[in-house]
Order: sequence, then structure tokens, then C-alpha cells
Amino acid sequence: MRLPRTAYTSRPWRSHEFASDFRAEDVWALPTPGGPDDLTHLVHQFASDAPEEGAPIEGAVPRLLFKVRWRLGALLGWDRPSAGIGTRVRTLRDRLPEDLRDGTRGPDLRAVPFTSVYQTHDEWLAESANRTVHMAMHIGWVPDADGGYHGVLTVLVKPNGRLGSLYMLGIKPFRYLGVYPALLRQIGREWRAGAAARATG
Repeated sequence: MRLPRTAYTSRPWRSHEFASDFRAEDVWALPTPGGPDDLTHLVHQFASDAPEEGAPIEGAVPRLLFKVRWRLGALLGWDRPSAGIGTRVRTLRDRLPEDLRDGTRGPDLRAVPFTSVYQTHDEWLAESANRTVHMAMHIGWVPDADGGYHGVLTVLVKPNGRLGSLYMLGIKPFRYLGVYPALLRQIGREWRAGAAARATG
């Protein structure tokens, strides 16, 4: 379920301390019901590329959209190493307060190019950059109304000038109509499978 930006901005996440120049582009409640200590399971689910041979999301249409995006990126040079983290932009780890920098960093994503920045008991942040945008994926673990917990995914973006702003505007309908619905279905399916395995293990 899509949430208002305030679902991210109104909570006292540590990311507010050093990423105020990023805007919350998309906020989604994740179908991942669990207990207060289950964020680590969700983080490892995101970091694993085992499901479906590492395909980032299910469905023919989203996979086609990703394929088109990577082809365009290769053609236009959007994803060259010189446009990424540590080259075009500095890593967010350089901005971390000391306690986060010395704490758990968390796993990198293998199926898609995101590098972990930090992980706490109820937050995880990973980042990626290309010629169009510096992006951070924030996963918060929040309480439900019924006493349980679930994940909230926030995509934070810092577009690279006019090109980045036009890029984010251009892909907006594809994100909402093709990518996010399939992504959330896959997250929910893998979460249920993982919860069942943990319950029997």
C-alpha cells in the first residue's frame, strides 16, 4: 500500500540526521507482518539474490521495463563507474555520525546495485548512484495498529540536475503501474515463505 511522505518524514529515523538534502520520493507499506525483532530477516531477504535466479522483481512487464532501462543506461552512459558512488557522488557513509559508522553496516544487495550504508534494530539504509540520480532505499520497521510490526520502504532521491529531474518525472508512471505492484507481491510472497521456514526450523 502506498503511503504519504509523512509516514517517513514524521518518524525520528536516524537518516534525517544526514540525508536532509534527499527527498522522499515513494513510501510503501510492505506486506511483511512480524515481531519487533524481525527487521534483520527482511534485510537478508532484500540482500539475497537466490529467489528466481536473482531477478529483481516478478512479472514480464516489470522485467521488460528494467531491461529497457539498463539498455538505455548502457547506450547513454548513465551507469558507468564514473557516475556512481565514490566517483560522481560521495557515499552517505561519509556523513554518518560516529555511532552509526562504527555500528553494523548491513549487507549489500547483489541482485541490484545498492550498497549498504547502515543498519540498526529498526532501520536499514542502502544507496546507489548513476548519472541521473543519487538514490537511497530506507527500510523502517514500524508497529502495526494490532500490536505487530511491518516494514515501510522509502525511496529517497537526489536528482542530478535537470537530467535527473526529467528522468524521475519520466519513470514515475512506470514505477507506479508496473514496478511497485509486482515488487510488493514478490516481497510478500518471499516473506511468507521465509516466515514459514523459520516457524518449522
